Order: sequence, then structure tokens, then C-alpha cells
Amino acid sequence: MKIALGCDSAGKPLMDVVETWLRERGEHLVENLSESAAGEDERYATMSDRVARRVLSGEFERGILMCGTGLGVSISANKVPGIRAALVHDTYSAERAALSNDAQIIALGARVVGPELAKAVVEAYLSARFDPASHSAANVDAIDALDAGKT
Repeated sequence: MKIALGCDSAGKPLMDVVETWLRERGEHLVENLSESAAGEDERYATMSDRVARRVLSGEFERGILMCGTGLGVSISANKVPGIRAALVHDTYSAERAALSNDAQIIALGARVVGPELAKAVVEAYLSARFDPASHSAANVDAIDALDAGKT
């Protein structure tokens, strides 16, 4: 699976751990999109937008965002029409983000989640796959309709 990563300065210490862990496992292609092409310091909203748009385009299958709490990056990513980003801090919610909500992105808070829990959360999310024939599909369709202004 191809995974886009993004973090701000508050999320960087935890993202460094998760990125290293993912790369060492070798199961996924991982690209860190935290910095803009210009390498300039920017707000987490801009970085979240970059990750979300590249996930939405299909270039990446999933995204993982981090900031201090995970709140800012999840709110920012959800501003991109068509993106479902879920703030998760435990393995069950990470799994359900994929299984029940077809979330393309998860967000974690580096000041909320420790390194070992973050690895377990990421593993739970990446291991789960949405089933379009599931009971939850109608909810995802309703979310997408809201997003498209069709309600």
C-alpha cells in the first residue's frame, strides 16, 4: 500500500518514530509530505490539504497525519471535499475508521499518543479494509452526499 505521511512541528517526533517503523517493516511504500516543495515552514492546514488532495487523487491509498492533538490536522483534511479523515487514539477507533467509515486518512496527536500505541493504532488502521457491501456502506454514502451538498 502507498501511504502519505504529514505532520507539523508538534507531530514530528512521533511521526519520525512511525515513519521509521513503517519503512523498517517494508510492507508499504511510504512518502513523507510534511514539507512543501519549497521547504518552507507552513501551517498544518496547508500540509493536511497537500496530503488529502494527493490521497484523493489516488496517488496514495491512505494517509496518516499528526500534530500535537490530531485535532487541527483532522479538521483541515476534512475541509477537502471527498476526504474522510478520522481522529483516532486507540486501535479500535482506528480499525473502525477504515471498516465503518472508509476513512482515507487517520490523524493522531503526538502529545496524546505514545510511540508504541501509535504503532499499534497505525497497524490496526492499515490492516482494516472497508467492504462496500457492508452495513456501513449506506452511512458512507450519506457522508459523501453531505460532502457533495446533495442533502
